[in-house]
Amino acid sequence: MSVPVFEEFEPAADCGCPGCARQRRDLALGLPVRAGGHPAAHGARRALVLVTAAGVALGGGGAATATTVPPPAGPAEAAEAAGPTEPADASVRGVFPQPDTPQGGREPLHGAPGPGGQAVPGVNPTTGQISTGTLRTTSRADIINRAKLWVTAQVPYSMEKYWSDGYRQDCSGYISMAWNLRSNEWTGSLDRFADRIDRTELQPGDILLFHNPANPTRGSHVTIFGGWSDYTHTSYVAYEQTRPRTRRQQTPLAYWANSDRYVAYRYKAVVSAGSGSAGGPAAEATPYPGAAMFGPGADNAHVTRLGRLLVERGGKKYYSRGPGPKWGEADRRATRAFQLAQGWKGREADGLPGPDTWELLVTGKGRSIGGSSGSSGSSANATAFPGRGSFRPGQSNAYVEKLGKQLVKRGFGKHYLSGPGPRWTEADRRNVEAFQRAQGWRGAAADGYPGPETWRRLFR
Repeated sequence: MSVPVFEEFEPAADCGCPGCARQRRDLALGLPVRAGGHPAAHGARRALVLVTAAGVALGGGGAATATTVPPPAGPAEAAEAAGPTEPADASVRGVFPQPDTPQGGREPLHGAPGPGGQAVPGVNPTTGQISTGTLRTTSRADIINRAKLWVTAQVPYSMEKYWSDGYRQDCSGYISMAWNLRSNEWTGSLDRFADRIDRTELQPGDILLFHNPANPTRGSHVTIFGGWSDYTHTSYVAYEQTRPRTRRQQTPLAYWANSDRYVAYRYKAVVSAGSGSAGGPAAEATPYPGAAMFGPGADNAHVTRLGRLLVERGGKKYYSRGPGPKWGEADRRATRAFQLAQGWKGREADGLPGPDTWELLVTGKGRSIGGSSGSSGSSANATAFPGRGSFRPGQSNAYVEKLGKQLVKRGFGKHYLSGPGPRWTEADRRNVEAFQRAQGWRGAAADGYPGPETWRRLFR
């Protein structure tokens, strides 16, 4: 009896035809586990090989016998095989359902104490996006603290195993854990839980994601942004789940490989510290209570919450006690400082919170008092920019001296022969110009006279 011979071909890496694209996908799903393949696919392929071999040895009928063999029953394989599948084409994919992705697709939490399940309510059937109201709210501090748990525990990397908290021990499972998601996601689905942002807007708790749809096993990865590690914003502290175990490491922006293909995302349900908690009500969804709740004579819980949010965003110096619940001059001044930090003028910065002011505060967006961006910038309590008029020839004040000392501290003080002091000099201007040029600015943007952005970056 002759054994049938099958000719195999290697799909072209750059060919976009459906045949090569599907073959590349099938090869990725068929990789052995040790090489990054999916355990369910590996187990199914192994079962098919055994059954086919038995059929040949018995004189044929292998294909008919294969349809009666049960799916893989190992603990890890059984857990992964429980994930969502796509219809199997017996002539191409084999007789067992295959997972959607090398990471097992979306999975319920395995043994997690909280609610699990694959069904996530609030999915837009057209876009596939998750509505914010269905997500657990969390603060940036909570995201980083959860990320640190795995760093401390030195969780081993695995695309098959699950840590004691129920999350899969790979890069996307790590993000699912840090964001406190109800399921284990993968690099191809995390974007549904987030809003795309520019890299310049990155704040702790955001992620940098590269998903390779042509072959998810080739380069796909995701890291948690932990903060900039230098003033040039060319490197950052990355929290990531990678081989051999979870790590926290200074990393070039955006990553060591495929750097230009990483996209920045922000979790949809992130809130400012103190305005919500993981698993609690959607604090960021609290609507604006109305103008009548603020201003002279107001005395209610909304005033207290406003004051606390302002304190978190750099307004502590305005309050000698409190805040709230009775409206006071401290509330007006802190609110106005926050409005001015957004670049608003005139009636837009009158010290009375309107819908826009309220939304920025409760969602943790916009610039904090003092010029920092977002709800947890390291310069949230920095001195506010005093105005361009403080830095001109003939000016002498404490801000000039403060500027000079910070320039020296940041390594931009080489033009000082003495000082720095309170009187503005050409040395101050040349040092500021050097700092501005280090940001990549040219022309009028690097004239040596500090503006709000120069001040923010200098004191960040």
